Amino acid sequence: MSVTGLFLILFLTLHVTANLTILAGPEAYRAVTEFMGTNPFIQMMVPVLALGFIVHIGYSFIITLRNRKMRPVAYAAGNRSRGLGTDYWAARNMLVLGFIILGFLILHLSHFWTKMQWQQILGGEAQDGYTLVKEYLSTPWIGACYILWFMSLWFHINHGFWSAFQTLGLNNQNLLPVLRKVSFVYSTLLFAGFTLIVVWCLFF
Repeated sequence: MSVTGLFLILFLTLHVTANLTILAGPEAYRAVTEFMGTNPFIQMMVPVLALGFIVHIGYSFIITLRNRKMRPVAYAAGNRSRGLGTDYWAARNMLVLGFIILGFLILHLSHFWTKMQWQQILGGEAQDGYTLVKEYLSTPWIGACYILWFMSLWFHINHGFWSAFQTLGLNNQNLLPVLRKVSFVYSTLLFAGFTLIVVWCLFF
């Protein structure tokens, strides 16, 4: 699960970097979407990415069920106050956050990917990406929902990023605080990048 999680985080980093080109204007964004829609390597990565999501989601269910079997009785109320703030809350609600992220991901793909890259794969005519993104995200309630989605991503990645490295064996007590800080900064940068796109579409 840690490997698939880091793979998906890498995808999100590339995704936000590509989408931030919308701030440079329609020509730059259309050039990027055209490249992503026609590049053979990127097209080959689509099923790999889909498999990564499926494995990550499936394994999260397995881990959750396994943990509940090992600990069928919930923690005492007094123990719930202990922990590490938002990271502790995220750790206890990773599955719920995952469901929220998955729901918005399906909505996102149905409105953008199926009308752009999928049409190019089928040999059809893709809709103009710049116009599609600008018009959709400029709707206030949709923009607000997307920002809430990005907040869920922030919580999920803020805990998941450092936890993945810990699972891979980097759990040295001196290294762990550094990984937590890197995780906070990294997830915050992703959140800021995605949110900036929505804010730009809303007001510019």
